[in-house]
Amino acid sequence: MAVAHIIDLLPDLPRKRWTRAECDQLERHGFIDSQRYELVEGELIDKMGKNQPHIVWLALLHAWFSQVFPARILAEATLDVAPEDDASSEPQPDLLVLQSPITGFLANRPRPSDVSLLLEVSDTSLALDTSTKARLYARADIADYWVVDIKGRRLLVFRQPLAGAYQNSTEYRAEESVSPLAAPEATLRLADILPTEN
Repeated sequence: MAVAHIIDLLPDLPRKRWTRAECDQLERHGFIDSQRYELVEGELIDKMGKNQPHIVWLALLHAWFSQVFPARILAEATLDVAPEDDASSEPQPDLLVLQSPITGFLANRPRPSDVSLLLEVSDTSLALDTSTKARLYARADIADYWVVDIKGRRLLVFRQPLAGAYQNSTEYRAEESVSPLAAPEATLRLADILPTEN
């Protein structure tokens, strides 16, 4: 039985909480690959490779956001977060919409103040994206956080971060429209860009 399955069966076992510094050491010595794992609140999360629906949905969303925010989109880039979380979290959202062109981030990672919108495409990670990551991004004061739920064919929009929680969360079905806070003139309907169910 794989180690991951044993841990799932015994959820009350004490777990090692990791720091960014420790993960950097592990990566330098070849024990982990930062392309496969992301650090969220001291937990190393296995990104498990992207399945085909995730890849296609993300590509379609990337194309839409790139039209609305040209030269301001980063995919799966590491984001620095709030100072109190920075030592134990290195999230890698699927898409970051930046307030300025990506050429300004050749040497430095984006900080929360650089971000207009974060987007996660969720298949198996919906619970994590709408709870733990939502709190992490709220503490970082990310004003516009979107989660695309592949299985539910819906968009969950989190806004108004305050005291470590989003005060407003709205569900948009595929046929409903929503606009980014940073581009109120642009309207997204998932039904217009996403593939039909097979």
